[in-house]
Amino acid sequence: MTDRYQQFARSGVGRQIVRRLGLPNPTPLRRYRPGDPALNGPALVGAARGGRLLDTVHTVLKSAGIEALTEPLAAAEGAQARHAALVFDATGITTPQRLRELYEFFQPVIRSVGTCGRVVVLGTPPESAGDPRATIAQRALEGFTRSVGKELKRGATVQLVYVEPGAEAAVESTLRFLLSARSAYVDAQVIRVGTHGSPAVEPADWDRPLAGKVALVTGASRGIGASIADVLARDGAHVVALDIPAQGDELSAVANRVHGTTLQLDITAADAPARIVRHLSERHGGVDIVVHNAGITRDKTLGKLKSSAWDAVLTVNLASQLAVNDALLEAGALRENGRIIGVSSIAGIAGNVGQTNYATSKAGVIGMVDSYAPLLAERGATINAVAPGFIETKMTAAVPLFIREAGRRMNSMSQGGLPVDVAETIAWYASPGSAAVNGNVVRVCGQSLLGA
Repeated sequence: MTDRYQQFARSGVGRQIVRRLGLPNPTPLRRYRPGDPALNGPALVGAARGGRLLDTVHTVLKSAGIEALTEPLAAAEGAQARHAALVFDATGITTPQRLRELYEFFQPVIRSVGTCGRVVVLGTPPESAGDPRATIAQRALEGFTRSVGKELKRGATVQLVYVEPGAEAAVESTLRFLLSARSAYVDAQVIRVGTHGSPAVEPADWDRPLAGKVALVTGASRGIGASIADVLARDGAHVVALDIPAQGDELSAVANRVHGTTLQLDITAADAPARIVRHLSERHGGVDIVVHNAGITRDKTLGKLKSSAWDAVLTVNLASQLAVNDALLEAGALRENGRIIGVSSIAGIAGNVGQTNYATSKAGVIGMVDSYAPLLAERGATINAVAPGFIETKMTAAVPLFIREAGRRMNSMSQGGLPVDVAETIAWYASPGSAAVNGNVVRVCGQSLLGA
């Protein structure tokens, strides 16, 4: 779907009008293309005194082919020096007073972040800080990064990564994702890298980390589901594309495009979980990645909402996922170091008028992640979810104009995201290098103002 306002804002006349009136000025986002460098320039790296991740950061940057600087770039005469990324290890901040070290590193260089640049702050989970003052200081990092996200311009993003002590070696997959163009529409998120479950496995090829993996994607015939199938296949997975028989032609087109296979069934059917397990076990010897993307809406305000619409949404968007999870786990069909990935929504975080059923189901997906994470960790697997904001799809194209424009502009990027943005985040969760990322819900919303 074309964003005509963005096109206008980039035109000669549009630039002048946008500047004079102070209107939103969305920057075209840099998205991943195979063969592109991880960053378009160097990363400036710093650390608080006593930080424990500085060596890890340098190792990851070198592995990813990113130039690491320890001193800011010198500006050429009459020009602004630009850093492609700023990375700061804040794990050494153990008192509120030492939060000034954030200011001392970032204040002189924050305006040097280039177009579609990246800012990453690394911390210790507050509950793991071990001291009340350290806990307070580490929790304060969230306010810092979320505010920075609202100040950055030109498509730049900021993230906070809490790394548990002992998980230092497991951070590479997450750093690579957040510093790259794959995370174009992920902004101001808090991500946790833990020590439970299987150890992270470095892929033989970071461009195809899912080689040899089998991925089940539900609701795969169009929109976000089709994009998920595309990206997982690009990263090397064999995709089993699932959707209802009525979508058979579109489903086959997706499967053919990604050289995958199809499974046509209604996931709400009583025998659907057993059929899925049987298909995956007999045809593929199990499954490595399960993406619960299938979902429906039946929007009405609560006073006008029929019980059938409530039941349909809760059944498709939540109950069917639980049934499939349980069947896979009971049969042992989810392989070692497996991944279950849910698709929630910012509606499940912030609520939405006319979507009590939908928001309830999507909040339930977050509950599913919370409740299953310890169980999956015991089995050496993970469960996480994405929570998309305004994503440009056929569904959002049907939204009334002024509501659609508000959805596009009410975020730090001043634009809607694309289905590929959701898919890239799911692919990061799916990577064998993300084994220490468990129990996370990451919003793919450009730092939407809703539920912020």
